[in-house]
Amino acid sequence: MHDLRTVIGFTFRNKTRGKSFIITTLILVCILSLGVNLPHLISLFSKGDTGPKQVGYVTVQSEQLQSRVTPTLLGEKLKQYFQQKSEAERDMQLIPFEGSGIPDKDEALLRQGMKEGKIKGYLLFKENADGAFYDAVYKSEKVLDSGSADALKTALQNVKMQFSGLTQEQLQRLYAPVNVQSLQISAGESAGLTAAQQGVNMGVVYVVLFLLFFSIMGTGQMIASEVTTEKSSRIMEVLITSVSPLNSMFGKIIGMFLVGLLQIAVYVIVVVANAQIPANREALGNLNIHLSDVNGGLLLLALLFYLTGYFLYATLYAAVGSIVSRTEDLSQAVMPLTFLSMIGFYIGIFNLTHPDSTFVTVCSFIPFFAPYAMVLRAGVSDPPQWQIAVSLLIMLVSIYGFGWLSAKIYRTGVLLYGKRPSIKELRKAMKAYKL
Repeated sequence: MHDLRTVIGFTFRNKTRGKSFIITTLILVCILSLGVNLPHLISLFSKGDTGPKQVGYVTVQSEQLQSRVTPTLLGEKLKQYFQQKSEAERDMQLIPFEGSGIPDKDEALLRQGMKEGKIKGYLLFKENADGAFYDAVYKSEKVLDSGSADALKTALQNVKMQFSGLTQEQLQRLYAPVNVQSLQISAGESAGLTAAQQGVNMGVVYVVLFLLFFSIMGTGQMIASEVTTEKSSRIMEVLITSVSPLNSMFGKIIGMFLVGLLQIAVYVIVVVANAQIPANREALGNLNIHLSDVNGGLLLLALLFYLTGYFLYATLYAAVGSIVSRTEDLSQAVMPLTFLSMIGFYIGIFNLTHPDSTFVTVCSFIPFFAPYAMVLRAGVSDPPQWQIAVSLLIMLVSIYGFGWLSAKIYRTGVLLYGKRPSIKELRKAMKAYKL
């Protein structure tokens, strides 16, 4: 155990003091900080564009005296429609320009208003082909200003209804939205999870899947590379006389795990610290995201499968690294493990809407895919407790079995040089050593 602690400490200190670790961590810290603060930074640069968009229209004095629907009356109704909205929802403000009733002169007046910066665009009204109502033409300098056109289309449709025989109360009842609330429930529960809680659980699933995948890819590669480098430089021959192969292998695995854990802790602290900035906290509140909605049971389950998944792959990466003599051959040797991890990751990501399918259920009992599939099922659906227990038991048994096999391969492989040994040669050499 003393040798194990020594190897763990040496591996941890050696990696965390390296320039590559420090530079990579700092770069990712900067990227995360930029990502969290990006909406706020965008809002700072676009402060001049905040508030409702000013849109001009022409009013003609003679048209105001008529009782029928006229462009002037239609413009006034649109102006009132946008004024009745709350300040947060008001996306447009109509500004009247006193015109003469001559189309060319009136449009020239509106263009002058745009040139002077009084308005961002202007509206022109033309009668329909059947003469029943008016079509609107919106002109602005912005290319593909579909957002403003859609807002005006909705407003015109609402204003058009005001000229029919229905009262305002009848119109409100007619167009009142239907409220449909979505709840996620368990078989033995009726209260269920709200949409916000379901969204938080989905976020936890995403985070765990990505963390597990990148931990396996990054840390696994580092474990294999560390073993291969020591072997190719002949340092392993010295180490193997001082530390038992078992302690050497698991010391590197645990040491690298602590390195990865340190990186994750740094990233979490950076994200949480940036989220506490007043502007970001307000934005999260507007999105109805609260950390209290996180399911503690899901976090515990995700942690268990994260640990078991990591140690399962880490032992195999160490074994593969021990049978490679040159670092140039390492990427090809670990490719099967990389593919297995990628398949598990894709199973989790591409089945978020089908967590209870037979395929995902079967994969949740296969050791290489279980960490991804079971976290998905636990976060998005409600698998039976016995299935979770069986899957976790399979993972623990697999870690023990593959750990034993990897230790045998490691004990033999670190002393084999030259070309990569065949399975027959490796099995014959393994029989000569006992753990």
